[in-house]
Amino acid sequence: MASQCTTCPTRRGEVVEWWLDAIICHPFGETGLIIGPVFTREVVISPRRPRTYVARVAYVGALLALMLTAFLVLAGTQVVRDVGDLARFGMILFRILAPLQLAMAVFFSAMLAASAVAQEKDRRTLILLLLTNLTNSELVLGKLLASLLNVLVLLAASLPVFMLTALFGGISFAQIAHVFAVTLAGVLVCGSLGSLIALWREKTFQALAVTVLVLVLWLFFWEMVARGVLGETWLGLGTATWAIGASPWQAILEATRQFPEIDPALGPLGNPVNLFLCVSVAIAAVLNGVAVAMVRVWNPSREAALVRREDETWHRESIWGPEYDVAQPSAMGVVPSASETGAAPAPPQPATVAHTAPAPAARAAARPRGRTRHVWDNPVIWREIRTWAYGRRTLIIRLAYLVLFGFAAAGVVWPTISGEAVGAATAALALVPLLLISLVLVNAQSVTSLTSERDVGALDLLLVTDLTPKEIVFGKLGGAFYNTKEMVLLPMLLCVYMWYAGALGFENLIYLLLGSLVLYVFVAMLGIHAGMNYSNSRNAVGVSLGTVFFLFIGVATCMRIMVAFSGSFEAQLPPFLVLMLGGGTALYVALGARNPSPAIGLAAFGCPVATFYAITSFFLDPPRPHLIFVATVVAYGFTTIAMLIPALDEFDVATGRTTIGEQ
Repeated sequence: MASQCTTCPTRRGEVVEWWLDAIICHPFGETGLIIGPVFTREVVISPRRPRTYVARVAYVGALLALMLTAFLVLAGTQVVRDVGDLARFGMILFRILAPLQLAMAVFFSAMLAASAVAQEKDRRTLILLLLTNLTNSELVLGKLLASLLNVLVLLAASLPVFMLTALFGGISFAQIAHVFAVTLAGVLVCGSLGSLIALWREKTFQALAVTVLVLVLWLFFWEMVARGVLGETWLGLGTATWAIGASPWQAILEATRQFPEIDPALGPLGNPVNLFLCVSVAIAAVLNGVAVAMVRVWNPSREAALVRREDETWHRESIWGPEYDVAQPSAMGVVPSASETGAAPAPPQPATVAHTAPAPAARAAARPRGRTRHVWDNPVIWREIRTWAYGRRTLIIRLAYLVLFGFAAAGVVWPTISGEAVGAATAALALVPLLLISLVLVNAQSVTSLTSERDVGALDLLLVTDLTPKEIVFGKLGGAFYNTKEMVLLPMLLCVYMWYAGALGFENLIYLLLGSLVLYVFVAMLGIHAGMNYSNSRNAVGVSLGTVFFLFIGVATCMRIMVAFSGSFEAQLPPFLVLMLGGGTALYVALGARNPSPAIGLAAFGCPVATFYAITSFFLDPPRPHLIFVATVVAYGFTTIAMLIPALDEFDVATGRTTIGEQ
């Protein structure tokens, strides 16, 4: 017989089981105080998904591949003589991997948190959660931590890899601890921001776009502060210290320094990195506090209720006329009783069909003129352009982008006003970030145009109509470009001004405009492709934005390694080709998992190599813009066609109506 516990009447085995359940499933009490069952469900279900383990292996493998590539580049271009050379290698490698991981963690934490809440809204399941006995903190914090779980797990898996870099020398374990603390703080703040904006905004595109723009404006502002544009000191502290304390990018750069500075003005905090940790915790607490206080005020959305009421009113008036409001009993021939009106009872009238609806002549005469909306031949693009398909407050997104464009344009226009020549470096510093943000926003618009339809069940209705695949695909593409026209046209206008100011030649201007146009079409088609092939909205958004992140940020990281370990290009090329091969494999799995094809395979392996070649040609002296243009147009143009043709010719397979075996 099992022995009894000395402190309670239950058996020891039951006590152990109770403690395990309390620690794993109910870490904050039986009712799940603070975090609640939303996070508990994600913790229990996440290990059952195969992609969880695939993501861990892929991320750790990518970090190890970067380490191996950097070491092969070092060994192939330089002679490693002593321990000091290895220490310098470890320090440089650490300063490359840490910012890369921060950029990945911050970007995806904000996007995943925003898309997780937006998906609940699109599927109308957030209202069901609000009807339960979940408290506001359980709902907000549980959903936030559940959306950040995958990012946190990847950070935990990467910790041993960063520990390996300490074996080379040049860095300490305290630096690694500071780097991971900064990364976790950045993840918490950016995830809280994405969750707050998604709870506030109604549409998925609004949530993603506003989150991206707020993050970019925040980082850009503190970059200006760090450069001393707004002064040298604030309230007794240097502006560099303020920038480190508020910007995750400046904080990670400071944390990777071999000898971090100690600011006496900070008192017991000492290092500005510690100031960033305190500020991050405070900002995250404020963001989540606002979300907890306002979650039941913002939801259900007043905007959605207003739109439904206006649509119902317009529908009644456009069909029956304003005097035949179907919401009124008399409109359908129902006469109020004498007890309701207080009048004398009228003699009974025989029930006829005429009392159930107005006569056709009356309906035709009562129909208001000028209110009828004529639908175009392609109703998909008509809805995208002529209706508020993505909410009535998309002007906020455009206004924020105009502010960002104003900062970028000021960096180009101000030297011209001052009588200085606009250099190529200044033009690239202003144009490249603006172009990347525009590509991300266009991609987010295109992928959410399909995921939103799928979540509300409208995509199934479109698939049973007589709409052709061309009308659906080109309608969504046209709507994406129309709704992001400012993001497309303004960077091109800035390019034209740079040509006018003498920073660009006319030939380079043509290359830049056509190349940018090809990239815009590519990211828009990439969003449509991901939205059609992935039934889960979070997976579609993650694959679409992750592909853009890999193709530009990942390849730029490879170039950073090449510049850091300068030497013979012939010795550097083989390791990077191996890395491009691994990236192409991952890209092929992401793009061709549901509907593989030889064209998708060739595009997946060709895009990283072409991007690497284009960036390499840019660093050559002199640069070769024609080679950059040809590589970009051929690679991304072919990839766009490789995604477009299956979307049109194999539409049923792409949308999941049939499988390849059923054809």
